[in-house]
Amino acid sequence: MAQALPLMPKATAVWLVENTGLTFPQIAEFCGLHPLEVQGIADGEVATGIQGQDPIATNQLTKQEIELCQQDATRRLRMNKQDLPQPAKRTKGPRYTPVAKRQDKPDAVAWLLRHHPELKDSQISRLIGTTKTTIQAVRDRSHWNSPNIRPRDPVLLGLCSQTDLNQTVAKAQKASGKPPTPPAEAESAAAEPEQAIQPAPSHDLSIFKLPS
Repeated sequence: MAQALPLMPKATAVWLVENTGLTFPQIAEFCGLHPLEVQGIADGEVATGIQGQDPIATNQLTKQEIELCQQDATRRLRMNKQDLPQPAKRTKGPRYTPVAKRQDKPDAVAWLLRHHPELKDSQISRLIGTTKTTIQAVRDRSHWNSPNIRPRDPVLLGLCSQTDLNQTVAKAQKASGKPPTPPAEAESAAAEPEQAIQPAPSHDLSIFKLPS
């Protein structure tokens, strides 16, 4: 069974980073975040402006539990048992993308705009978990990192699966009235070698030789 998360995971993570000596993986696992995101909080690049919430004051953690985990980096933080009902987990919405891969999203957007112009911004947004503002900025080259953006396949970047990409493209092509291109057919066409040029047939001129 998955461990219950604190009521305000990111605010709790901010407090733990600022007030304890816990490792990033310990805080990340307790708060349901990625270790790189916790590192971003420590570096002041993530959760800026979020006020930390003390999990001891809200009876979600005990001071003793924090001290034990500080002494043993392999120990996991254990949520203090509560009788209050926990909010249900959100099952829909954009998938979580590790901070390390978020910088790849503009490259993926550029690739999709180049190779699949039939895709709507909303489809690109859902496919790789980005915003319409980012898509428009990449399209009109007003993105802050435009000089360094280079189109790269979102599947190879790990931002979506090949199945999701194929289904989204097929749906967009159907809506635009364009006949869908089967992936296998496209691959075979690209891999088909050029037809070799056959040499012109030679003619035997010996029959025209005059007798000596």
